[in-house]
Formats: sequence, C-alpha cells, structure tokens
Amino acid sequence: MQLTDAEKRILDGEAGPARAAAMRLLVRYGTVLGAERLVETNNVCGGAVGTLPNRRNVLPPDADMDAVYSLMNLDSDERFEIPPVKANTWKLIEAMDPEHWEVQRVSEATKALVERNAAFCNRVGINRCNTCTPYQVGNVPVFGEHCAWMESSAVVYVNSLLGARTNVEGAQSTAAASLVGRIPYWGLHIPEKRRATHHVEVEIEVDDMMDWGLLGYWVGEQVQEAIPVLTGLMRAGELRKFKHFGAAAATSGAVEMYHVPGRTPEAPTFEAATGGRPPEVTLRYGAAERRQAYEHLNSATDPAIDFIVLGCPHNSLDQLRLIARLLEGKRVSANTDLWIFTPNAIRTVARAMGYEAIIEAAGGKLMSDSCPALSRVSPEGVKVVATDSAKQAHYLPATLGYQVWFGRVEEVIASAVAGRWVGRLDA
Repeated sequence: MQLTDAEKRILDGEAGPARAAAMRLLVRYGTVLGAERLVETNNVCGGAVGTLPNRRNVLPPDADMDAVYSLMNLDSDERFEIPPVKANTWKLIEAMDPEHWEVQRVSEATKALVERNAAFCNRVGINRCNTCTPYQVGNVPVFGEHCAWMESSAVVYVNSLLGARTNVEGAQSTAAASLVGRIPYWGLHIPEKRRATHHVEVEIEVDDMMDWGLLGYWVGEQVQEAIPVLTGLMRAGELRKFKHFGAAAATSGAVEMYHVPGRTPEAPTFEAATGGRPPEVTLRYGAAERRQAYEHLNSATDPAIDFIVLGCPHNSLDQLRLIARLLEGKRVSANTDLWIFTPNAIRTVARAMGYEAIIEAAGGKLMSDSCPALSRVSPEGVKVVATDSAKQAHYLPATLGYQVWFGRVEEVIASAVAGRWVGRLDA
C-alpha cells in the first residue's frame, strides 16, 4: 500500500502506540483487500468496544476496557491506553435499554458491563447514539463523503439514498478508523464500483412498507452482493419504505447499494445507474415472486402469538405516530408482549408528543438502544413472534428459535390486540 508521509508517521508511532496499532491493522486489512491506498474519513459508525455485550458475554463486569479494545478491536496482545478518537465516531446498537433492562431480562452483570462500556465511550469521545439508524438521529453524511460504517441496513441506506461512500465494515476496521481517520480505498469508495450490474423490472405495484420489504427480500436473494437498479411500478417518497427495502435486501443477500432512477443521488437516469453499460442480468418481480418472498418470511404455523416486535430497523417518529394511532383506545392481549424499538433521541420526542403514553396505556413498551435479533432480548417463554420487519422475520428463527409471522404494521397491531395472527398476503 502507498501511504502518505503523515500516515507513515502514525505507523512509526509518532502519534502514540494505540494509533500505530490502528494503522498497522488498516494496512494489513487494506493489503488483503487489494487496496492501493487509504482514504481520509471523519465519519465512523461501529461497535465501539469488543463484541456486543449480552447475557452470554464472557467479559467480567469490571473488565479493563482499554485492554478489551486493544485485543478485540485492534488485534493486539499489548494493552494500550486508548486516546480520544480522531474521527467523528458513533456507537451503534447496544445490549439493552437502560430504562427497561429488567423487562428485557438482562443480567446485573451485563448491565454493569454496558455501563462500563458507556463510560469508556464517554472518555474517548465516541457518540453513544446506540441505534442501527444513526441517519435518523443526526449523522447524515453528505453526497460523496467517505465513511467507515458497520450495520448492513445503515450502509445500504447511506450509499443508496444519500450517496455517501462506505463498505460494510467490522468492529476492528471501524475501531482503527476512529483512531486514525483513515479507511482502505476499495469497493464502494471507488466510483466505478458503484454502478448497477443487475436490472430488476417491477411488474406489480409496490407502495406500502410491507411490499417494499418483500421486494427487498426477494431482490437480495436474487442478486446477493451485486448492485441492482430497479424500475417499474414503485411508489415511495418516505424514509421508512426505503429503510425497510434496504434492510431486507441486505439481509437475504449482501446488498450494500442499489439504484432507483430519479430517486437515488447517483441515478438521475437508468443510464447513469449502469454507467451506460447494459446490465449483466435482467430480473422480473411480479405476483409469483411476491408470494415466494412472503411465504419464505412466514415461518410460523401456530396462530397464537406470544411476542410482537416493531422497529427493525429502529422506528422513525412517523412510524411511532402510526403505531400510537392504531393502538389508541385498544388493549394488547394478556397473552402477548408488545415491544417497539426506536432510537432514544426519537423516544424523547415520542414521549413529549404523547405517543409513548398511548403505547403504554395499551400495554406495550417503547424501548431504545437494542433489538431482539442483535441483543437477543425477549420476554420469557416466547415461541411465536409477529413483526413488520423482514429483517427480524429472517433472523429470529435462527438466533432465538422462534416461529415468525410477517405482515403489515396494521396487521401486526391487530394481532397484538387479538393475541393471534390475523394477517394474510392479499388483505
């Protein structure tokens, strides 16, 4: 790799041993990737310290976080005192909701570890947004900005909807980037690598959020790591629909970017999306493909529902307003738990707007910082879950062994009240 003089000085230790270790890691990483150089970044979103703490974490609650960071994030057996981050760095999702950790059945040991983690982040200057959707709470990278982000649903959103540049990074590369403000220049940082190779013709109307999730799930299965361009009968102008589309496509496949001509920044036209080249593959999405995705996501056979999950990716304020409207004057079944997830900053506004009070009056809980699929928090004795998230419907059977019903948010709320699944594809 070709390093600048400033990067060589960091590698030689002039900025301290922790930053030197970070630069060594990035050089090894970039060399394996075939990157010829590094690129500056001042926008990092990562896991902050080691692996995500949860009930099964082997770290003791009094763990030395500098040692943990040195080993697990910088791949060094040597303990470094971690200095303040150089790049603007945001922490993604956490292990628990600090207000509802007991409801989530989080142990005292994990709670203590999360608090120790938080203190570490405060000391080194990592912004604790604790959400998978940092673009909803203030981190909105500008067109062309080079970033180093984890979290597949966030990466596909900022690449596709904002025109920022990032690959799906890991805990180690984001940790190193936060200390030196660099990331390898490869993949989606390179303009030519951002062009669409697959064309998806949408032959049926896609409008509501469930249909955007189904479309995303089917597209991800078909294209895997490729970049699709979508044309046809799609109507969307709302963040939440694109958010759920991208999350679903990144879940069933590994989509990190897509184009919708006239909607996404780099695709004012179909020709701009493909760079003027004919697509390698053309796919068609119709009624049969929609049903295929729906049946794949609905793994449940038991209509009785124990647990309702809303907010993956984390809910926006308009989604909470809709949920509150659907719940107002109703009561969740005594046999069903309703948990709704949103960033804490949005929960604060939802609280002021009265949405949280309506949700709680109906028997639900508005939670922040975590989610069942990643944090593995859930009520006791759950067997069957209902959700409006294709991402949760995909992961929960594997991570927690639950049967899952997937449908529209209106169907999910109605099912929460009834205590049994009432949704269907053609409702």
